[in-house]
Amino acid sequence: MPADPAVTGRAVRRHVGVLLPWANVAVEEELPQLGEPGVVFHYARLVPASRTTAVDDSFWHGLRAAATGAVDSMRHLPLDATVLACTSAGFTGGPELPPGVITAFDSLTTTLHQRHVASVALATPYPEQVAQTEAEALAAHGIEVTANASLGLDDGYPHITTAQILTLCDGLPPAALAEADALVLSCTGWRTLTAAAALQARLRIPVISSNLALALATHTHSPAPGAAP
Repeated sequence: MPADPAVTGRAVRRHVGVLLPWANVAVEEELPQLGEPGVVFHYARLVPASRTTAVDDSFWHGLRAAATGAVDSMRHLPLDATVLACTSAGFTGGPELPPGVITAFDSLTTTLHQRHVASVALATPYPEQVAQTEAEALAAHGIEVTANASLGLDDGYPHITTAQILTLCDGLPPAALAEADALVLSCTGWRTLTAAAALQARLRIPVISSNLALALATHTHSPAPGAAP
C-alpha cells in the first residue's frame, strides 16, 4: 500500500475545485494526467438554466450564473484554487463569477505570458465566429494570433477524434506556424493529450491546450473563497 504523502512529507497535497460544464468529460480525464503529483481535483457540474450543451450566449451565461451555487457546494473543502473549466465562457461575457474563480481562458493567457509567448497559432472546435472572438480576446491580452483554424462545431466536442485535430492543424498555413511561438488547442471539452504530443513532435514548437493551462494554473493560485480553514 502506498505511503500517505501527508505523513511522509514526500508530496504537497493541494485541493482544487473545478467548476465543470455539465456535458464535459475530457477535463476529468486529462487534468489528473496533467496536474502535479499530490493535487486532488474536486468537481462540481454546472447546469445552465437553458439546459443546453451547444455553445451560445445562453450556455455561457448559464454556466457563469450557476458558478455561485457550485462554489457554495464546495465551501467546506480545503480548496487552494477554484477554476471554471470552460475556455469560451472566459471571453464571451456574462454574469460575474464568484471572487477568486479563474476561467480556462484566464489560465491560458497567464500561461502564455509566463512562458513569454507573444504569438500563437490557434486551433479550436468552435464555430468560426467564436474562434474569431477568441483571437480578438487574445490580441487584447497582447498575444498575436498568426493563424486561426476551427472545426465550426457548436456541440459534440467529446466526440472529436485525434485525427480530426491533426487534420485541422495540418490546415494551418506553414508561414503562420513559422511565425508562432506556440500552438494553442483551445477548449476544455475535446481530448487533446495524444494530438498535442504528436503536434509538438511534428512542429517543434510548444503546444498548449486549455486543460494543460488549467493544470498549470492550479499550481500557483491562492486559496479560493469559501475554502475551509
